[in-house]
Amino acid sequence: MATSPIAPPKALTIAGSDSGGGAGIQADLKTFAALNVYGSSVITAITAQNTIGVRAVHEIPPEIVAAQLDAVMEDIGADAAKTGMLASAEIIRAVVDGVRRHNIERLVVDPVMVAKSGDRLLREDAVAAIRDLLLPVAYVVTPNIPEAEVLTGREIRSLADMEEAARAIAALGARYVVVKGGHRSGDAIDIVYDGTTFQRIRSPRVETRNTHGTGCTFSAAIAARLAA
Repeated sequence: MATSPIAPPKALTIAGSDSGGGAGIQADLKTFAALNVYGSSVITAITAQNTIGVRAVHEIPPEIVAAQLDAVMEDIGADAAKTGMLASAEIIRAVVDGVRRHNIERLVVDPVMVAKSGDRLLREDAVAAIRDLLLPVAYVVTPNIPEAEVLTGREIRSLADMEEAARAIAALGARYVVVKGGHRSGDAIDIVYDGTTFQRIRSPRVETRNTHGTGCTFSAAIAARLAA
């Protein structure tokens, strides 16, 4: 007697499309697949970009973002989700409303603000919306040092500064905070804060210029493991 196949874990990415395939939705779906998780997507923006830079950005209307999210969650569902590029406060509101509407508890927030090429990927009003609306529904948030500086309004130079930033971001509502240390010199040291204790995760630095999409891949991997 044939048995029914076991459904794989499911993860949802809510982010921008990268025409070069190295970051955004494309990187997230590749990461989900590599970790044996079924991936679905909500596209928040279409970008014309490659590994060198972003040439154009077209934001998706918030109502279409919401409709994509509803379509996925009402049929396929998700065991975990992640956000990437959310270019405007209106899009962030649509996403947060959808997260609450569908009770998505395991949400990984990658607070994408600037592409590795230096091109800005969100409007000024979106920063406040990330702080006030998105972080309170986040299970994990994964800022790099420049993003953590924007979210906290403080300069980060030392590991102690990273820990204080993690504490400040957790106070905004995120359950777990991972402040990534890739922008510092020496070994790469990430700070993980669970609201009570700090953990320092150290790795040898990989000397490479191929850093496009690393933040997307990292946050997508966390979402995939949470889904599994």
